[in-house]
Amino acid sequence: MRLVLPVMGLVVALGLPAAAQDALRMASGQLGNWENQAPILGQEAGIFRKHNLTIETVATRGAGEALQAVIAGSADLGIGVDVADAMRAFSKGAPVRILLPAFTGASDLYWYVKADSPLKTLKDATAQNTMAYSSNGSISGDIVAAFVQELGAKARPTATGGPPGTLTFVLAGQIDIGWAAAPFGLKEIRDGKIRIIARGNDVRSLRGQTSRAVVVNADALANRKDAILRFVRAYREAVEWMYADPRALGMYAAKMKLDEGLLRSSLKSFFPKEAMQTEEMKDIGGVVSDAVKLKILEAPLASERLAEFVQIPARQ
Repeated sequence: MRLVLPVMGLVVALGLPAAAQDALRMASGQLGNWENQAPILGQEAGIFRKHNLTIETVATRGAGEALQAVIAGSADLGIGVDVADAMRAFSKGAPVRILLPAFTGASDLYWYVKADSPLKTLKDATAQNTMAYSSNGSISGDIVAAFVQELGAKARPTATGGPPGTLTFVLAGQIDIGWAAAPFGLKEIRDGKIRIIARGNDVRSLRGQTSRAVVVNADALANRKDAILRFVRAYREAVEWMYADPRALGMYAAKMKLDEGLLRSSLKSFFPKEAMQTEEMKDIGGVVSDAVKLKILEAPLASERLAEFVQIPARQ
């Protein structure tokens, strides 16, 4: 004991961790979105460190690429991944599982035009007009497909990548109807440069569905289960903190270089807390049905396959 105690005291005095933290790699298709901030802001606030975790969040070019990173094993986790797209990959044998719901509904996604555009609603668009979505396998792509099939929109779907590039295309007149996820574009809306003409929740079936999820590589879930379960606890704690502590929005505003007051006023409209519930996949049957209808799935998943695909840990 005479030898051990001074060594332990030295560790405490230097502030060194008693054990190395587990590192998890997370892929994010829209790194700056509020609904994808729990791992980022939560880590900055020390929440994940409290659970002995270090999270490395890397940006990908859309949710589809984030899903592919998880399937390939280059990322343990993916956030903001389209549920239907993950379901399609799983149905074809990909090693991906749903770990947590990330966003229910589609209140944060919107479609817009230049302020001087003659288009007032989606119904005003014709086949000569173009309507943006990010990429194949993205939630924005699925919503545009639903706009066409369910709402009768006639504009031609066009992949434009992320919100910044899409805005450039719209302002240059190369795309008629752009897409974005708040908070991107809020300043341009406030300044009268663009107008919203459609919201993701305009698709009635999407309002009560969990549209995006945190997905996990199946091998990582099997082989690093303790770390993954600690991630779940930390993630849930971080989401609660984001809505309870005003510092979270301030940290986010500083990171995004956006006006904090503008973000605060738009939070309830675009990001209600209930949309970020982490307990269950809402209306999973509707997700399956819509995926078949939109030809994302060839056939519905059987109940036992769904139980294998969705592996949300109970809250402790």
